[in-house]
Amino acid sequence: MTQRAVVIGAGPAGLASAACLKRAGLNVEILEKSGSVGQSWRNHYGRLHLHTARNRSALPHLPMPEHFGRYPSRLDMVEYLETYARHFRLTPQFGTSVEELRPDGTGWRVAHSRGATWADHVVVAIGLNHTPFRAQLPGLETFSGEVLHSSDYHDPSGFAGDRVMVVGFGNSGGEIALDLAEAGANVTLSVRGPVNILPKEMFGLPTTSLGLLRKLFGYRIADRLTAPLLRAKIGRPADYGLPDPGKGPIAQVVEDGRIPLIDIGTLGAIRAGKIMTRPGIRTIDGARVWFTDGQSTDLDRIVLATGYRLDLRDLLPENLDLLDEHGRPRQTGAKTGARGLYFCSLKASPEGQLRQSGMDAEAIAAEAVARAA
Repeated sequence: MTQRAVVIGAGPAGLASAACLKRAGLNVEILEKSGSVGQSWRNHYGRLHLHTARNRSALPHLPMPEHFGRYPSRLDMVEYLETYARHFRLTPQFGTSVEELRPDGTGWRVAHSRGATWADHVVVAIGLNHTPFRAQLPGLETFSGEVLHSSDYHDPSGFAGDRVMVVGFGNSGGEIALDLAEAGANVTLSVRGPVNILPKEMFGLPTTSLGLLRKLFGYRIADRLTAPLLRAKIGRPADYGLPDPGKGPIAQVVEDGRIPLIDIGTLGAIRAGKIMTRPGIRTIDGARVWFTDGQSTDLDRIVLATGYRLDLRDLLPENLDLLDEHGRPRQTGAKTGARGLYFCSLKASPEGQLRQSGMDAEAIAAEAVARAA
């Protein structure tokens, strides 16, 4: 009897999982709450390009076309995901929100907005950018201007001449700040916590492709080996008015689950005075923002580049032991501790998230076949 699998999510991780499971001979159903594949990629800001090279970013069994260039764009990714779904004849059930997963006999009962489905295997592949986290800054409710999350930002049209503060210095925050500065906005970048910054390339290679050092020596030694090169290439965070992280970029990913900033020009804009850096926010009062160093400024808009949150506790009420105190999976990939349940690419990876999605998807398919046997 053919084993049945349900994949939750039709982004890169979900499509990769579905394709690998289908190739392994399983009957696969994809449930997707939005109306299209790759919905997150459709909503990202316009200038976004991958930081990982094209040849390390393709999903299993279908290369990306060469005309995408070394670093595919947001629109390239949308085109690729649509092509991937067609190529493997993947037909997600759009407009279907999964509400709860419960063990049921030898499989799982998947409760969703259209009813319920039983499956031998379930893959949770909803992506790390699932629920925007809108940081509650002190006094934000009094702010007299516009507040938006980075997920709501698409392009800088209409921002020219505005006084804009971007809160957060991950890749979205750094790139949005640069986008706004280049469009003529007066940009302040509020950076509360420590940051790691990497150049986009070293020795002519994408920085994200230098994972061999980590595999050979472990991540802590790899960080120590590359530290002098990074200082020579881009300097120290303090050179830009930013707090020192106290650990290397790979350690930040492995230990904290936080991706370093891959610089595409933001540091140059800071050096040129086109982007002002400030520490955390002490309070907001109307249009006035006060920072923890005692300085203040007036603003027209605030962009919260404060990331996303993933909390699966409501989804898995009977399997909370698989989740940490924040509701995130303790481990992703083939092994989870619950028979037939898998998480695909739900931890930040130094390999790059698309590459991790493919590796997880292939491991999950292999494990599903082994368990079925």
